[in-house]
Amino acid sequence: MSLFTASINSGSNGNCYYIGNKDEAILVDAGISCKETVLRMERIGLQIDKVKAIFISHEHIDHISGVNMLSKKYNLPVYITAQTLNGSGLKLRSDLVFSFAAGQAVQIGGLSVTGFTKKHDAADPHSFIISHHDLHVGVFTDIGFACKEVIQYFRKCHAAFLETNYDEDMLMNGHYPEVLKKRISGRKGHLSNAQALKLMLSEKPDHMTHLFLSHLSRENNRPELVYNLFAPYAGKTKIIIAHRDKETELYSIVNLVRRQLSLF
Repeated sequence: MSLFTASINSGSNGNCYYIGNKDEAILVDAGISCKETVLRMERIGLQIDKVKAIFISHEHIDHISGVNMLSKKYNLPVYITAQTLNGSGLKLRSDLVFSFAAGQAVQIGGLSVTGFTKKHDAADPHSFIISHHDLHVGVFTDIGFACKEVIQYFRKCHAAFLETNYDEDMLMNGHYPEVLKKRISGRKGHLSNAQALKLMLSEKPDHMTHLFLSHLSRENNRPELVYNLFAPYAGKTKIIIAHRDKETELYSIVNLVRRQLSLF
């Protein structure tokens, strides 16, 4: 039993994450063009017809810019809360729009998708955990701090996309105006490298096999900087940088504990 996971794009220029089993998949957000999403999926052996739904975390343009065309062209249901839809400007077919409630699982074939509220400067922001039998993959980006819901779901994950948006020194000493620095570093902004590392060190479960460092700022972070910060503490967890300009490899997530037990 496996979940297959990849970042299609991750950053302020667009966000899109693929999670699926052998039969069906979902996208969390669709912040790059329909054409580019399909092209990147095909490069790592994925077909768009396996995708059965898109789940929207919040209405910022880097999370929704490809939604209209993807939904229209491939008749994809879009799961989005009413407040997020109202603030998004999306023009979706009414029969393809579905709401969801925090803490209530939505079943997409063999996948169970649970949204939960997060702290971000948007109308009704949510993160997600996607489950298949006893496997769990979480998407934890665009969060100002690790609230109790983030911690609760992070502890369950066998793989997670975790925001590492900025290095604190680079942000504070950079060229951004003070109001933007405060927004990014505030409790409804983004997670810093140091905040994400603290979450990993204190809450990462032993069964987590893959950690995707996600939503890196082009101006206030560096892939090699954040990788070198996390790698010494990762143990058996594979650290992957989710790029802002290309897709990652496709990773197979399995329950190693269950696999080891099956050998006896």
